[in-house]
Amino acid sequence: MLEKFDSIRPFDNADLAIELPKLFNNREFVASLVAFKFATWPKFTWPLLGVCTRFYINKQAKKIKTLSEFQSLIGPYMDKMIATTTESVTITGLDELDVSKPCLFVSNHRDIALDPAFVNWALHVNGQDTVRIAVGDNLLKKPWVADLIRLNKCFIVKRQATDRREKLKAAKLLSEYIEFTLHSERQHVWIAQREGRAKDGKDLTNPAIISMLSINKPKTKTFSEYVNELRIVPVSISYEFDPCDISKAKELHQLEIEGAYDKPDDEDVHSIVTGITGRKGRVNLHFSEVISGEYENAKDVAAFLDKTILENYKPFATGPVAASMLDNLDIDLTDKYHQVAKQYLEDRLENLNHAEKSKLLSMYAAAYKQQLSHDL
Repeated sequence: MLEKFDSIRPFDNADLAIELPKLFNNREFVASLVAFKFATWPKFTWPLLGVCTRFYINKQAKKIKTLSEFQSLIGPYMDKMIATTTESVTITGLDELDVSKPCLFVSNHRDIALDPAFVNWALHVNGQDTVRIAVGDNLLKKPWVADLIRLNKCFIVKRQATDRREKLKAAKLLSEYIEFTLHSERQHVWIAQREGRAKDGKDLTNPAIISMLSINKPKTKTFSEYVNELRIVPVSISYEFDPCDISKAKELHQLEIEGAYDKPDDEDVHSIVTGITGRKGRVNLHFSEVISGEYENAKDVAAFLDKTILENYKPFATGPVAASMLDNLDIDLTDKYHQVAKQYLEDRLENLNHAEKSKLLSMYAAAYKQQLSHDL
């Protein structure tokens, strides 16, 4: 891999000897691992479990020679998460997609870690190679998180630069790296359709993402030719229940009344843990066809992505039930899923004020109401 990408690329096999022991001996990482794996155990046992866990994973580390072997350690945790926090995970459209060629998966963004994790899982269970994942540098405040992320095929999107020249330089490097990954290294890539999660439930692509991707376009190619060669695949990720719904509703309310939201330093990590361990109900991933056609500019591509992602989004029962609670619609609640959704939403609303309740219900109802208005 070219050295100029060293500041943003994932770790490779040559990095393992240094990075793996550093991660496995980090106290915060071990404590987080214990908290997830032994969540139901009494907390007074966690220090001892931490010692045992550190011994075990360092013993396993000696056997790991490749990143693929490291990722195989993550597999059982993903399986456990699916078994304990979801009712089902369904995959549609992937069987009609040619993934023998590298794809640039662009999905809606509802959960920091799980969106790309579920895309990876869907590819893995279908015998395909996993993706390289675009991750914002806002998540890298803790060194062990940065190490773990880069060991899991993640590359860095630099968002902290404030100077215009530095921003453009970072965007050019990122664009070149993604093109290099797809065409030279022939690896799949995942990137969210926007910076930050769609906390209000409205999945809208930021045209700046498409503009960034096209920065590396040679002058000899048209915009459409270059975009089509990226093999962009729109992915719709749908969660019946969002474990972070309450925190999102409170943030949206604070933004509305104060005009700003002061995010605590550990909030992103807390959201990741909550998303992984919280109840998600049914989950669906839909992979659409590779986009192709004539596009004038980034806004045209973004509009197509928005339409495709919305068309294939599943609002499940929480969508119509939230809409009925919000707008007093008459909806038949005899279906068991509607009854479960109504009880779930009522439980989540219990300790919220009126404005926060409205934000939470709007979040779940957004895609369903958009589909109705577009007659999808």
